[in-house]
Amino acid sequence: MKIWMMTSAAALSAALVITSCKQDVEKPHIAGPQIPAHFPAPHYTAPNNPYSNAAFELGRHLFYDPLLSIDKTVSCATCHAQNHGFADHNVPKSFGVKGRMGKRNSPAIFNMIWNTSFMWDGGINHIEIMPLAPLQDTLEMASNLDTIMQRLKKSEKYQRLFKNAFGQGQMTDQRMLHALAQFMGNLVSGNSKYDKYVTNKASFTTNEVKGLNLFRQYCETCHKEPLFTDYSFASNGLDMFPKDSGRMRITQLESDRGKFKVPTLRNIAETYPYMHDGRFDNLNEVLNHYSGGVHQSANTDSRVNGIQLTEDEKSDIISFLKTLSDYTFLSNPAFSPPPK
Repeated sequence: MKIWMMTSAAALSAALVITSCKQDVEKPHIAGPQIPAHFPAPHYTAPNNPYSNAAFELGRHLFYDPLLSIDKTVSCATCHAQNHGFADHNVPKSFGVKGRMGKRNSPAIFNMIWNTSFMWDGGINHIEIMPLAPLQDTLEMASNLDTIMQRLKKSEKYQRLFKNAFGQGQMTDQRMLHALAQFMGNLVSGNSKYDKYVTNKASFTTNEVKGLNLFRQYCETCHKEPLFTDYSFASNGLDMFPKDSGRMRITQLESDRGKFKVPTLRNIAETYPYMHDGRFDNLNEVLNHYSGGVHQSANTDSRVNGIQLTEDEKSDIISFLKTLSDYTFLSNPAFSPPPK
């Protein structure tokens, strides 16, 4: 009975201790991506990879673990940092194992379940096999599935995580890829000021409204709301004679030379520098390109022709683009490095 006769102060103290302890243990992420009501249906529906908290957690551990690279120095998160919208740490090109520099700018990876293809050239067409590219690329993680699985099978932690996610049975590379797809598939960004504005939960400033109207006039043909991309491949006139063949590397069609996947503009203020090679340091440089720097070649998309913007208009568009930053997503602890 003495246990139940604690003073109110003692009870409060005990409650605080319990609460503090609970805070040290993260709440499990809700299984399955949280899709905003104003978003379209996802392209990836995971019919053979049903979502679960355990598989998500396995994927999160894998995403942040340098064990997957050949020399155990580079993880997926090395080039895809949460506070930068899961793009790299504001560098034009990423560095992989042994300091090797990649060929292109690391794209942001969120809202991936709406993607119909992956990479700047669209060379991969499914989220479940997308990780194979960085895992095996000699300039990135330079590993192979046999080596990775041998390491994971020797780890008591991963033996436990795989069992939690998939039950009894073998630890397989397919299950590893399924878990990574679950983590990446849950990286949904849809809670920016823009999202609150279009759902009547927030107001825009005068400049943000002007910027939105200008955006819809000049930019939305490629960067369609609410995902801010149409997932097409286009040449935006960066070069008269592109050094990087872009989409042509996949299709072998001359008409695809210099074309790259239209990137999402969500969290754009956090993912600089811009373009497939990171050549533009800031948004003003990007708008300067579209308003006077476009090179006209046989493959230049007609949608980027004839855009003329005043300095005030550029400023207004940038004010709008900053409303696409989703700070809840960028700081969500469920997507951060897992407890060790």
